[in-house]
Amino acid sequence: MTTKAAFSPEEWQVVLEGPPTAGMIVITAAHGGMWRETIAMSKAYVEARGQHGESELLDEIVAAKPHVDHTRYHSAEELRDSGLGHLRDAMALLESKSTAGERDDYRRFVLTLAGKVAAAHREHGQSVSPAEEQAIQQITAALGTTGS
Repeated sequence: MTTKAAFSPEEWQVVLEGPPTAGMIVITAAHGGMWRETIAMSKAYVEARGQHGESELLDEIVAAKPHVDHTRYHSAEELRDSGLGHLRDAMALLESKSTAGERDDYRRFVLTLAGKVAAAHREHGQSVSPAEEQAIQQITAALGTTGS
C-alpha cells in the first residue's frame, strides 16, 4: 500500500490538487451553477471518505482539505490547459510510486468528482452540458484512461 510518506511534500501537493483541479475545469467549462457545482465537489469528498479503508492512498487524499491552485488565469481555457497538465503530472507521480489499483482508484475518484460537478447544475435543459462533457473527456484523457 502506498501512503503519503512515499511522496515528497511537493509531490504530495500535486497529487492532492488533482481532484479539485478536475472539478474547477468542469466548473469553468460552462457558465452558471458555480455554487451548486462547488457543493457537489465537497460532497464527492464526503462520499469518498465514507468508503474509508478501500485504498489507503485514497483515504489520505480525501482526508485532506481539497486545495486548489490559486494561480490567476486569464481565461477558462488557460485554467483548463494548466489543470490538464497538472492531472498528467499527478498521474506520472502515481505511476512511479503507487500500484495499478491505487491509480485506478485515483482516476475513478477524479472522474466521479468531475461527473458530480457537471451534473450539479442543469444548463439549457441538460443535466450535463456539451462543454462539461468535453471537459470530462479531456480530464479522462489526461488521467490516461478511456473511461470508467
